[in-house]
Amino acid sequence: MAEVVARTKVNHRPLQSGEEKIPERLPVDAGKRLVTVLVEGYEDVAFWRGIFDRYESDKVTFEVTVPLRKDLAKGKKTLLAQADKCGPNTILCMDSDFDYLFADQTEQAAEINSSPFMFHTYAYSTENYVCYAPSLHNICVKATKNDAKIFDFEEFLADYSRTIYPAFLWYAYSAQSGMQRAFTLLDFKSTVRIGYLDTERNGADTIAWLGRQVARRVVSLAERYPEMAERMPAFERALLSRGVTPDNVYLFMQGHTLMDNVVMVALNAVCDKLRLMATNRIATSAREGLSLINEQSNYNNSLCNVRDALLFNENYKQCFLYKNLQSDIEQFLEITG
Repeated sequence: MAEVVARTKVNHRPLQSGEEKIPERLPVDAGKRLVTVLVEGYEDVAFWRGIFDRYESDKVTFEVTVPLRKDLAKGKKTLLAQADKCGPNTILCMDSDFDYLFADQTEQAAEINSSPFMFHTYAYSTENYVCYAPSLHNICVKATKNDAKIFDFEEFLADYSRTIYPAFLWYAYSAQSGMQRAFTLLDFKSTVRIGYLDTERNGADTIAWLGRQVARRVVSLAERYPEMAERMPAFERALLSRGVTPDNVYLFMQGHTLMDNVVMVALNAVCDKLRLMATNRIATSAREGLSLINEQSNYNNSLCNVRDALLFNENYKQCFLYKNLQSDIEQFLEITG
């Protein structure tokens, strides 16, 4: 999640040097072990705080922060440069990217997968977790205050995953084999993004359009790189052993592409419909005059930004990949006491 995405603007008063005393951390309770959790960037702090909350106890506490560097550099490579500091009291937490899927086939993947003091998401990134399909209806409810179910996100993202699966195989194999030029990230993004969502028939028309886009791209790739096409079935079997299936591939694709160019498009389309339903219900009610105006105002004031609701989503803990992360943390706590 090292890439910074647009956020709702927050105004802060600039702090002048020497204007206020910098607060000191509260001391750790006697008998408690403090574990410093280093993450890729500021936008990852809240996610990993939510992960480690459940492991706070009278024996151990966690502090999630970014690496302290004079140049303020952030990102996965910067985090991995802290590997020599890893131990029972300092751990690194990062996006998997493709390091989980590629197992030990790269030096970086081998280092991350074998260290008891490095933790990764298993999903491509933290964004894939916040876009966990079973949780997206709740995002709509938070944003619109309308609990009517008019769209099946689980079915849609399963359909989406099956549709982009052939393109994902090509992109992942290109990355693993060092042939990124065959199918670049930019090419992958342009192939799997959706520019709109027709909510009728649960997005079937959008999925059909996307399927045509993917089919054209895959045919072109197979014609240009026949040797890669021949090796694709073996690569597909290797990914299957890591948990990748046609139905769940959205969890393993590049996270910002999923969030910005698929899930946010779907959420905005559905939330627009839900807000329309709610305002129409108010407008056609028995209320009139000032009472009606107040009701409309109360509803509008209760709404929240869809993206903000998504970014703070924590309802992904039933995801099978999260169970792997949970197991790693529990094993770490067991071996370190």
